[in-house]
Amino acid sequence: MYAPKKSLSRRTFLHGVGAAIGLPLLDSMVPAFAAIKDTVANPVSRLGIFYIPHGAVLSEWIPKTEGPDYEMSPTLKTLEANRDDFTVITNLDNAPALLRAGEPQGGHANIMGAWLSGVHCKPTEGADVQSGVTIDQIAARHFEKDTQLASLELGIEPTTLSGSCDVGFSCAYLATVSWNTPTTPLTAENNPRAIFERLFGDTDTTDATARLKRIGRDRSILDAVTDKVASLQRKIGQSDRSKLTEYLEAVRDIERRIQMAEAQGIRELPAMDRPSGAVPETYEDHVKLMFDLQILAYQTDMTRVATFMMSKELCNRTYTNIGVADPHHQLSHHQHREENLLKLAQVNCYHLELLSYYLDRLKSTPDGDGSLFDHMMLMYGSGMGDSNAHSPLNLPILLAGGANGKLKGGRHIRAAEGTPLSNLYVSMLDKLGVPTESFGDSTGGLEGLTGI
Repeated sequence: MYAPKKSLSRRTFLHGVGAAIGLPLLDSMVPAFAAIKDTVANPVSRLGIFYIPHGAVLSEWIPKTEGPDYEMSPTLKTLEANRDDFTVITNLDNAPALLRAGEPQGGHANIMGAWLSGVHCKPTEGADVQSGVTIDQIAARHFEKDTQLASLELGIEPTTLSGSCDVGFSCAYLATVSWNTPTTPLTAENNPRAIFERLFGDTDTTDATARLKRIGRDRSILDAVTDKVASLQRKIGQSDRSKLTEYLEAVRDIERRIQMAEAQGIRELPAMDRPSGAVPETYEDHVKLMFDLQILAYQTDMTRVATFMMSKELCNRTYTNIGVADPHHQLSHHQHREENLLKLAQVNCYHLELLSYYLDRLKSTPDGDGSLFDHMMLMYGSGMGDSNAHSPLNLPILLAGGANGKLKGGRHIRAAEGTPLSNLYVSMLDKLGVPTESFGDSTGGLEGLTGI
């Protein structure tokens, strides 16, 4: 059999009508007879970080036993089918998030500002915000030379950078968990259309009339590159054709869901100017769409780093779809009342159900000689432990993914009491190939993650 040594570039794109479709890793991108370590098939690492607000009901979250045979807690049993996909880590504190004497007692913005930085953020309601460079941005600087986008910052609620959103703290602290510099927060984008266009391109206008024309036209981004897709499929093998077809169907499905959300939003618009696009009507649809956009970004190697706020602090979202009509923030001040704790635990479980969807999507998405899950490191958690006390101590944290063989799931690591959350970040960066001697208030790496 003749096996050519030429290969397609991983950076190959299909262009048409202002759109550029990046391609996933195909077998045809690996030169025949080349050593794996010298090719694009050598798997790259990705970092994902998911934030959930208002802590967790720790009595329902923390397992009673530790090690590989730990007994899953009532809340974590939601992820029983994914038991081997993640590690539970407890006893991690983010002491820099503690409010100091004389500071405004907001209790939420300071939590988010310190979560990924390990730095005490400056209390201010003005533009002179200050926190610290976050772990995602350290990883992004390492990977950005190989990707079009250094990182993605995603969220669910709309955000603003101006004014006061918490007592004594600027809205900027609630708008993101990601900071590029100590004075530069990277605001999370909650609009799927904006993310889609950032990945695949489109017009620069946010004019409502222009968007209506786009929604109404009888063509999609894939229709615009049909000829180029057909030409490429003639040049690749059957396995690659199947991969390409599945990938393009995923792109088309996301585009369809975005257009549907926009059509629904436009139908309900008052007679006024509208910003770009509309979000899906339900929280679950919105979250899953943002999950799938991240999958596409990783699949095409457009970026290797993303943060996602599944909700933000002070959010008063209700979850009537699971029978919880109480606003989330209000419920988080449970006052240790049993009925409130039960409802808050329900919300914790619901967020984990959505996480399970994402983990399964990662595992079912091929990447090189494995899956995206195999080459991913995902941290999921909150900046609060006990939300009733606004406590940044004993945080609910999960670490998932294979990290190219450097992570092993199915365990509960109970760190020594008072262990800095930043110790976990030192170990995570090391496993991403970004050795870091110290980070935030770290005292070293996290014992239990080393050597895996």
